[in-house]
Amino acid sequence: MLALRRSLTRAVAARTLAPQMCSSFATGPRQHDGTFYEFRTYCFKPSKINEFLEILKKNIHVWTAYSELVGFWRVEFGGRMNKVFHIWKYDSFAHRSEVRKALAKDKEWQEQCVIPNLALIDEQEFEITYLVPWCKLEKPPKEGVYELVTFQMKPGGPALWGDAFKRAVNAHVELGYSKLVGVFHTEYGALNRVHVLWWNESADSRAAGRHRSHEDPRVVAAVRESVNYLVSQQNMLLIPMPYSPLK
Repeated sequence: MLALRRSLTRAVAARTLAPQMCSSFATGPRQHDGTFYEFRTYCFKPSKINEFLEILKKNIHVWTAYSELVGFWRVEFGGRMNKVFHIWKYDSFAHRSEVRKALAKDKEWQEQCVIPNLALIDEQEFEITYLVPWCKLEKPPKEGVYELVTFQMKPGGPALWGDAFKRAVNAHVELGYSKLVGVFHTEYGALNRVHVLWWNESADSRAAGRHRSHEDPRVVAAVRESVNYLVSQQNMLLIPMPYSPLK
């Protein structure tokens, strides 16, 4: 088991947050290299989240020995309280299956983390996502806060709304008030869903930037076009945990 963990660790070390080719943003086969990102959202019973985070802090090294953690955050604002959100990177579905089997057999992980946390978690949600082809996963220059904005688009896929959505996102990027970390299109989960992950120095700088964007004619025009394909949207303000690679 130790040899397997070391083998997977070496594989993870070779995969970093460096810029990379993104998967195809299409309604048919999209990925070229198979890389995808698993979004995990855990909700907790009131007063249990701190206990979960303490257990995980002591044992996260076991999980990251097998697979690459992109980011781990506690949800500060947006939707249900007592919630954490984390992103994991996999080279392929076979790679994910390999990791899951290894973790299931890891006695330390099961006894020190999984079993104690079972009674603390109230709800879990998993999604499989791909990066869209016109972005790369970026790492901010310093610590800050993150905003995950989720857009539920009309049925039809990126062939219908992809170009308009790209223009809306890029209009915000060009304004420069917030740094784009990544744009993800859901493969498993709610279909026609896109997640946009942003970084800001603080919640106040994010609020100031949003006010500026509402007055920028380029942003207003791009959003007006994209909203024709929008069903709903929501967001969360995320605070990175100390062991999160994205700070």
